[in-house]
Amino acid sequence: MNNKYRNYQRIFLIVADSLGVGAAKDSNLYNDEGSNTLYHLSLSKNNFSITTLEKMGIGYITNINNTKAIPNPISCYGKMEEISVGKDTLTGHWELMGLNVTTAFPSFTDTGFPKDLINELERRTKRKVVGNIASSGTEIIKQLGEEHLKTGNIIVYTSSDSVLQIAANEQIIPVEELYKICEIARELTLSKPEWMVGRVIARPFIGNSKENFIRTPKRHDYAVSPTGKTVLDNLKENNYDVIGIGKINDIFNGCGITESKKITSNHDGMLKTMEMINKDFTGLCFVNLVDFDSLYGHRRDPIGYANCLEEFDNDLKQLLNKLNDNDLLMICADHGNDPTFHGTDHTRENVPILVYNKNLKAKSLGIRKTFADVGYTIANNFNVQLPKIGKNLL
Repeated sequence: MNNKYRNYQRIFLIVADSLGVGAAKDSNLYNDEGSNTLYHLSLSKNNFSITTLEKMGIGYITNINNTKAIPNPISCYGKMEEISVGKDTLTGHWELMGLNVTTAFPSFTDTGFPKDLINELERRTKRKVVGNIASSGTEIIKQLGEEHLKTGNIIVYTSSDSVLQIAANEQIIPVEELYKICEIARELTLSKPEWMVGRVIARPFIGNSKENFIRTPKRHDYAVSPTGKTVLDNLKENNYDVIGIGKINDIFNGCGITESKKITSNHDGMLKTMEMINKDFTGLCFVNLVDFDSLYGHRRDPIGYANCLEEFDNDLKQLLNKLNDNDLLMICADHGNDPTFHGTDHTRENVPILVYNKNLKAKSLGIRKTFADVGYTIANNFNVQLPKIGKNLL
């Protein structure tokens, strides 16, 4: 094991998926002016309480209901601007690890997927396609789920992001078969540049009527590989551990990952992160908590989002107590998803950055010019090749 790190043997990076902290300076290009995920969700509860994050200094980053900018916070705090195009999961995470994504993946929000692509998907899977529109995942299974139960046709849909999503009831199409269908879709979308969406996503659900359809945690993402080498690749090549928790392995298509752990919820993700604190490793533990985004942001549920963030805050208190003296914790987001905003999709926002170690002197990190400052800091700590963009947060 490579032990030539500068200050910290282990870095825990937690991405609170979609927890934006205010419209980015170029939000007008995305019709997202006025968005602020954290502030707006906090207004949904009079007694909103995130005392752990408050102690870490989150009150200095944006206005938050019932949350102050307290004297003597325990963490370094700031916010980050995104330089990559778009406002989706892939570009946000890839930029965190040192890539500037300059070309947007194709999206099919207004048109649906091309007829030739759908025809070939039907031929290869021997199943008809229904849907092929932009929709919320929960809404489209309400609309087409009962037809799917009768016919076995697969439900294909997209959003304003570059995604091809396939929903199927687990009783009609077993999860493993759905995964194979998505692998076929991934292969097809890679066959032509104009079809190459960022992700193909399997969306299994259960239930026997539109009144009780519910998506299960067996979602699986099939992403394209990053457009270049990331900090994760450089860590792995230098024999450091790179442990992905949640959908990190999917987001990077396995590139640079040495170990991966699936999760069933944000709380499960935090429990698995705390389990890693009890294990001896040297390197990065990279965590994505997707419930904020998938269950509450996209569904425009500010109260649910607020409750979920309060649960995270409680888990975070326990995690902080378990960290060792040579552990560094970083908390950020990958984009926004304001649950009070128009539409059902991500919002172009700045994201928070909180950095904590028991012996680290708290200070303002200001407004960082790229998410890549996170990856740069990690690479610098472990003495591996630095990304072409970014600066050390510390």
